[in-house]
Order: sequence, then structure tokens, then C-alpha cells
Amino acid sequence: MNETIVHKLPEHMVLRPWRVIVVGAGGTGSAVLPALARLHHAMIELGHPGGIECTVYDDDVVSQTNVGRQGFYPNDVGSFKAPLIVKRLNMLMGTNWRAITQRLNGRTALFNVDLIIGCVDTRAARKAIVDAIGSGSTYYLDCGNDTDRGQVILGQMMPPGSRRKSRERLPHVADLFPDLVDPSLDAADETPSCSMADAMRKQSLVINSAISVQAFNLLWTLYRTGTLKYSGVFVNLTTGRTNPIPIDPAAWKRFGYEAPPPKEKKTRKSRKSTAAA
Repeated sequence: MNETIVHKLPEHMVLRPWRVIVVGAGGTGSAVLPALARLHHAMIELGHPGGIECTVYDDDVVSQTNVGRQGFYPNDVGSFKAPLIVKRLNMLMGTNWRAITQRLNGRTALFNVDLIIGCVDTRAARKAIVDAIGSGSTYYLDCGNDTDRGQVILGQMMPPGSRRKSRERLPHVADLFPDLVDPSLDAADETPSCSMADAMRKQSLVINSAISVQAFNLLWTLYRTGTLKYSGVFVNLTTGRTNPIPIDPAAWKRFGYEAPPPKEKKTRKSRKSTAAA
């Protein structure tokens, strides 16, 4: 019998602004960030104290092939992606978000963060995120995609000093899919596309937007209801299907992640025996 666990939003994320880091402002990142700004605005309108405080990491510049596929325009070519999109959103939405024009790496230590959203396209970059927050207690929302399919997975890192995994902790992408954080499996051919047509032969024009919608819906549901019944979604544009990952240890086990066994409840008889001893 499946055991469905209802995940609840931590109280501190109800009482103060969400401290969010987005890694990657390219294909998926440039679609996720405007959605995140909309979520921030909705949270403020609904009475949340502060909404979202966001910092964006990306060291890349806009190329001609990015125009039309990512959230950039012809006049943006040659500009750094992160400060460009952050400045645009700050101006339009009244936010005070920050951009850092450098790549997140394993030596970067991230503290006092509630949520990290990974919008990266290599396993090495995904591993750098896991390494950066490996000693912290935070959500990690992985937004990954291939040519015409991808996954959105919301998980939690283990709190500092914790030796035992909690049964209720949401497993993150590295728990469920270790191959996705193995840099040795990255494709050898990372040659940039020479044109937009070439880029679209490698990747669907729609996949980044499809992934961002699922990420947006997970975060909106978590905030608006305070709970989640599923922690991830698989997207397949070829079949037109999305499949959720339920918050269920039996489902996690099918992916190879073994949650700790449930705590045994002491019966009245066993408590009396303990007291007598």
C-alpha cells in the first residue's frame, strides 16, 4: 500500500521573505525568472511579508542564436544575461533583485537560502549546485531538459549536522537520479549553434517554457495552499504528457531512493512495560 505524505511549507517561509537563488538565466532561466516575479507580486498582494528576494547567477552573454529561443531581443546581443533580465524585471515589477555575472562552482558556499532554482544544462553545473548547498538546509528545485522532454524536481537538502535522513524530507534530484549530477556523462560536443535554425534542430522551441510552467505551478501551489502532494513532474512534448512524482516513499524507491522506515508507534502496553522496567 502506498504511503502518501503531504508536504507542508516551513513556517519561516510564511513569516518572512523567501531568499531565492536562480542559477542560470538562459533558456529555462529566462522563462522561470518572469514567472518568479509574478509569484513575488502575487505573494505581496496576498499579504505575504516581503515576497521573494532573488539573486541570479550566470556568466554568459546573449548571442544571436539566443534571440527568439530565450527571453532576449536583438538589441540584447552582447550583454550579460543575468544583469540584463534582472534589471528589466526590477524596472517592471519594482523588485530589488541582484545579478552576479559569474558561474556557480563547487567552491561557492551558499548560506541562509530558502530555495535554489537550477536552470542549467549540464551535469557538471548541477553537481556544482549540490556541492554549494550540500551543508545547508534548503529547497532545491531542479529544472532540466533535453531536446523535447525534461523534469522539474523539488527536493530538500539535509539540515546541518543531521546524520539521519528524515522520512518526510523531499529527495532532491541527486537522490533520485544520481546520473544527472555525474559530470563524466556530459555530452562531449558542447559546440555552440551557428544559427537559430541549428539550435532548434537540437532542442524544441517550446521545451524551456513547458518546464518553467511546471516549476511555477509547483511553487505557486506550495505557497497558495501551504502543502504539496507531488514534488516533481516529467514533461514529454513528443507524447504531450506530463507525469507527476508523488510524495510517496514507495514511488521514490522505484527510482532507487530508499527513505528511512517509519518510526514505530509505542502501544499502551509497551509503554507500561517500559515504565515497569
